[in-house]
Amino acid sequence: MADTPTAAPASQTLSRGIRILEELADARVPLTVDDLARRLGVHRSIAYRLLRTLDDHGLVMRETDGRYALGARLAALAMATVPDLQAASVPELNAAADELGMTCFLAVLDHEECVTLASVEPRHAVASVAQRPGARHPVWAGAPGKALLSIMPDSEWPAAVPARVAKDVAEARERGWATSHDEVIPTLKSVSVPLRLRGRRRAAIAVVYVGESTAPERIARRLRDAADAIRDALGE
Repeated sequence: MADTPTAAPASQTLSRGIRILEELADARVPLTVDDLARRLGVHRSIAYRLLRTLDDHGLVMRETDGRYALGARLAALAMATVPDLQAASVPELNAAADELGMTCFLAVLDHEECVTLASVEPRHAVASVAQRPGARHPVWAGAPGKALLSIMPDSEWPAAVPARVAKDVAEARERGWATSHDEVIPTLKSVSVPLRLRGRRRAAIAVVYVGESTAPERIARRLRDAADAIRDALGE
């Protein structure tokens, strides 16, 4: 029988390399070879060979203390993802971030995860929360994930969505925006609105912040204005 793409076995080496990138993204700090070997459940020598290959391609970089972080090449790859959407979004993210004094970001749906595609920190805030492009979490956790679910038919939701999330998503559908607190990262709050685009992947724009007194309704109004401007820029 001829081989088919679905019948072909997955590449364990490629899978492990991707796992390393995911672990570095989730850790938010550089990790040692031993750290990554332990997280992957492999021998140190295997982790080291994978890191050397990723380093050769600029996908990771070795710090002066020997630990590894995500490499600059990933940023270039990320910019090649729906470039028109990113180009239209970044000016509006900048404006909203500066006006609200909060980190503003664009998120998209990737299978069962919410992934940050672009992020902007306010230029004049005393302190802000970093939201790195490439960061991902389950779509049922956090305001942008709930905003994404709110524009999806329930039949298309991932099977793992907890029943308790359905109430939050129903509220987000009714009012047009979602909120979260302590769901992805402890102490952090978020407000998000869906970005409805024709013929494109599902997206949302959001802010993340700590202890801000600004009413969520005001934040949502500003994000809706940004969403409208992004759609206009894309000719939607």
